[in-house]
Amino acid sequence: MQKLFCGISFGDLIFLTLMLKKAKEAWKVWADIPAPKRGEIVRQIGDALRQKIKVLGSLVSLEMGKIFVEGVGEVQEYVDVCDYAVGLSRMIGGPILPSERPGHALIEQWNPVGLVGVITAFNFPVAVYGWNSAIAMICGNACLWKGAPTTSLVSVAVTKIIAKVLEDNKLPGAICSLVCGGADIGTAMARDERMDLLSFTGSTKVGKQVALMVQERFGRSLLELGGNNAIIVFEDADLNLVIPSALFAAVGTAGQRCTTARRLFLHESIHDEVVAKLAKAYAQVRIGDPWDSDTLYGPLHTKEAVKMFLDAVEQAKQQGGSVVCGGKVINRPGNYVEPTIVTGLPHDAPIVHTETFAPILYVLKFKEEEEVFAWNNEVKQGLSSSIFTKDLGRIFRWEGTFPDPKEELYLIFVCRPKGSDCGIVNVNIPTSGAEIGGAFGGEKHTGGGRESGSDSWKLYMRRSTCTINYSKDLPLAQGIKFQ
Repeated sequence: MQKLFCGISFGDLIFLTLMLKKAKEAWKVWADIPAPKRGEIVRQIGDALRQKIKVLGSLVSLEMGKIFVEGVGEVQEYVDVCDYAVGLSRMIGGPILPSERPGHALIEQWNPVGLVGVITAFNFPVAVYGWNSAIAMICGNACLWKGAPTTSLVSVAVTKIIAKVLEDNKLPGAICSLVCGGADIGTAMARDERMDLLSFTGSTKVGKQVALMVQERFGRSLLELGGNNAIIVFEDADLNLVIPSALFAAVGTAGQRCTTARRLFLHESIHDEVVAKLAKAYAQVRIGDPWDSDTLYGPLHTKEAVKMFLDAVEQAKQQGGSVVCGGKVINRPGNYVEPTIVTGLPHDAPIVHTETFAPILYVLKFKEEEEVFAWNNEVKQGLSSSIFTKDLGRIFRWEGTFPDPKEELYLIFVCRPKGSDCGIVNVNIPTSGAEIGGAFGGEKHTGGGRESGSDSWKLYMRRSTCTINYSKDLPLAQGIKFQ
C-alpha cells in the first residue's frame, strides 16, 4: 500500500485523522465537566479495573512475559493512581498572589491542555498508561493511547473497560481513545499539531526523535526514557537488606524495568562477601512459566532481547569482565536467559555505560564516597539510584542536602550538588518499585518528564497568570507613569 505521510499508509492516515477528530470533539464535552465530577468518573474506572484485576494481570503476563503477581501488581498500580487522582480532582488549582497595585487581584489559573497522546512501551503495558490517563483526565483532558504493538491485547482490554464506564455515564468513549500500530503511527502522532501534549515512554534513542519532532512544531512532550541505575553499598550497610534488594532490582521482570539495577557498587571491604551471597541468591531464583504461582523469573519479551543479552555478555568478557553466574540462554521453549552477574570491569567500561534491557548486573568495587557518587552520575541517564548505609550524614549528602552546622537541631538544609543526579534517589531500598504518590521520572537522557504523583499534574495543564482590576483607577506596574 502506498506510503504518504511519515511512512504511514493512506488507510492508517485516514483512521488516525478520524480518531483525532473524535477525541477532540469528546474533549469539548469532558472539559466542561467540573473537576470533582471528572474525579468520580475516574473513581469508577478504578473500580472497574479492580473487578477485572486478575484477568488483566493474566493477560499482561501472557503478552509481556512478566510473572503473574507482577502483572496483577501493575493493574493495581493503575487502580491506585485512580484513587489518587480522585482526591487530586478536588485540590488542583493555582494561588491568589499579592498584587503590587491597589484594587487589583493576581490569580494563577490552570486549564487543561486538550488532547494528550500517550505512547507506552511493552514492559509496563497497563501502569504507564494509568499514570498518564488518570491524572490527565481529572485535569480535563482527553487521551489518545498507542500501546506497544506486542501488547495490543492488553491495550484493547483496558480501553474497553474504560469505554464502558464512560458510556454508562452517557459520555463519549472517545474521551479515552486507542490506536494500534507501529512506529509509523507514533511518528504521525508526534508530528500532528492536534496533539496538545505527547507523553512517550521508551528508549532514549527513539525518545530523542520524538522530542525533536514535537519541538519542531513547538508542541509539548513528556519523556520517560532509559535508565542505567546503580545501587551503592557501603561497609556499614545491613546486608540482610542489600541481598534481597539487589536481587529484586536486578532480576525482577527479567531485568526489563526502566528502574532495573544494572550497576552494583560495593565497598572493597565487603565486595567478595556480597558477591558470594548474591550468587547464592541468584541460584535459588525459580525460573519458569510466568503463570505458575511458584515462578519468580520469566522470559525476555522477544528474540531480539535475547540477542542483545548475548551480545552484552560477550562485550563484557571482551572488556575484562568475569561472569560469576549466568550468561547463557536457557534450553527451554521461550525467550529465557540466565540472570547474570559480571565482576571485574572498570566503572567506566563502555558496556557498563550501556543500558542493556536484560538481567545483567555489573558489580564494581569502590573505596571512597566521593568517587562512587561521581561514578553513579557519570552515565548519560539519570532515572533511579540507591545507597545502603546507616550513616545519616552520608544519606543527606546523597540526597543533595546536608544539615547546616550553623543552625540548631539541623532545622535548615542547604543545597549540596554532589549527591545523586537522578530523579529517584533512594536509601536502603532498591532502585525499582516506586510508589505512585511521588513524581516518577529522571534527568539527562532519561528525558526530564514526571508522571504519577506530587505536582506532575501540572504537566497536563497550561498555566495562565490573570490580573483583574476591580478599581476605578489604572495604576501601572513598577510605578510607571504614562500620561
